[in-house]
Amino acid sequence: MKIRFAFLLMLVAAVAVPLAPSAFAAVTVGETFSNPTMEKRARSLQRQLRCLMCPGESIDESASPFANDVRRLMRQQMADGKNDRQILDYLVERYGDSILMKPPVKPTTWLLWLAPFLVLGAGGAVAAVVIKKAAARDEITTL
Repeated sequence: MKIRFAFLLMLVAAVAVPLAPSAFAAVTVGETFSNPTMEKRARSLQRQLRCLMCPGESIDESASPFANDVRRLMRQQMADGKNDRQILDYLVERYGDSILMKPPVKPTTWLLWLAPFLVLGAGGAVAAVVIKKAAARDEITTL
């Protein structure tokens, strides 16, 4: 009897799980526009904004309280008639360039943009020194 109950439970779960709302959709029902054009614009803007609580995630992907607040704030400004540039400028003023998924290249963000190249160059330099020392050691021991 227990085996039949467990099988029935697994069968119900197998049917119900695919029908459940996706856990990956961070936007809740109350945060959507009925106008498809406005909703498309909102989703596009959300993909341009970084969640400051979740490394590497946009506010469109994130389910954090911060992302929920920024989505709500952004959608309220859209409903008030502000254009995309005004909304992005307001959020950058409030949270800094780090809110943008693609921060602008300017003196305050140069380190952010150059860091990968600096790390790669430093790694190459260390590798060159190690290889030279290893080659010099092999020459001395072979003489």
